[in-house]
Amino acid sequence: MTQAASSSTRVLVIDDSNTIRRSAEIFLRQGGYEVILAEDGFDALAKVNDFEPDLIFCDILMPRLDGYQTCAIIKRNPRFAEVPVIMLSSKDGVFDKARGRMVGSDDYLTKPFTKDQLLQAVAHFRALAAVPR
Repeated sequence: MTQAASSSTRVLVIDDSNTIRRSAEIFLRQGGYEVILAEDGFDALAKVNDFEPDLIFCDILMPRLDGYQTCAIIKRNPRFAEVPVIMLSSKDGVFDKARGRMVGSDDYLTKPFTKDQLLQAVAHFRALAAVPR
């Protein structure tokens, strides 16, 4: 993979907190990624179709459509079933992680996250994507 291709990695951040969205956007842009922001599940579903992200960070507790429902809908779509979804939550509970796995999430990140944690998560899933299956 060329350096130009790596900088075109599109990351969707879904969170109802403007602070979390903006922090993630700053961290990810500093890491050289293209960032798309969504403030809730409905907003995210439209943007997934339009922007076809390579990776999705999804908050769990959101109004209207929560993160579990949003992840399940994305994963049921054959076009996006392989896109990694990392759940974001302020709770670090075993139950939340298990429920996230049940709806198809690939990982779990506890808020507040650091720039390093966010960028390591993206790097991890980009490395997995680069491995031929």
